[in-house]
Amino acid sequence: MDSFEINKIIAAVLVTILLVFGIEKISDIVFHVEKPAVEGYKVEVKLASTSSTEGNSESQVDISALLALGNIEDGKKIFKKCAACHSINADGKNKIGPKLWNVIFRPVGSIADYKYSKALVSYGKEWTWEEMNGFLIKPSKWI
Repeated sequence: MDSFEINKIIAAVLVTILLVFGIEKISDIVFHVEKPAVEGYKVEVKLASTSSTEGNSESQVDISALLALGNIEDGKKIFKKCAACHSINADGKNKIGPKLWNVIFRPVGSIADYKYSKALVSYGKEWTWEEMNGFLIKPSKWI
């Protein structure tokens, strides 16, 4: 390979580099985009009123209206998450959680062969629809 061949190869590499940088500069001029003053997207957030007359929305839920909207098939699908810890059969055994057969209108913490937390044992109420709804929304806040 003579020096003329080497010069052609070096010239080709240099021309390629110059073309890449030149095209980049030309495209910046042709397709100029104004940069925003503040980077990112502006997100509109509607703040909820903190009026003291509103009260706790969790305690104001009408459970009978929610029950009327219920669907047994949807409930079966949702209960699959609960079935890992609870049984719903009459002859079902306690698992990680107590069996739930006839739980409504039963005293809280009343299954003899299940070890409940002190909070549930001392709660002293019975499971009504409202109690169960409040407990399922946020157990630590309800008990």
